[in-house]
Amino acid sequence: MIFQDLFAYKKSFSLAMRIFEITKSFPKEEIYSLTDQIRRSSRSVPVTIAEAYRKRIYPKHFYSKLTDSDGENSETQVWLDFAFSCKYISNDVYQELVSESIEIGKLINYMLLNPEKFGVKKE
Repeated sequence: MIFQDLFAYKKSFSLAMRIFEITKSFPKEEIYSLTDQIRRSSRSVPVTIAEAYRKRIYPKHFYSKLTDSDGENSETQVWLDFAFSCKYISNDVYQELVSESIEIGKLINYMLLNPEKFGVKKE
């Protein structure tokens, strides 16, 4: 298995790409604030999942990277809150993206609670 096979990775990568496409329509004055921030946090989720998987021989590093990924996922939800409140995305898009983010959070939590299923050796 490689990190690209992880369901959490696939879902978070897909969400990051959807956010990238959606943010292309955000106002230009948001380019260095909301647009940049939501792209960075959403992309950081699959990146840190990949890092966690590659560090799975070190249980503490695995756990640390996954909690970082979960934090970035939560940050993405806050930026989605801002995008919706600023009326850059519709309620339907907002609900769909937040729902996907919540599902990703559950997948990350599953990895945290079941590290042995991802090749992490007990200390």
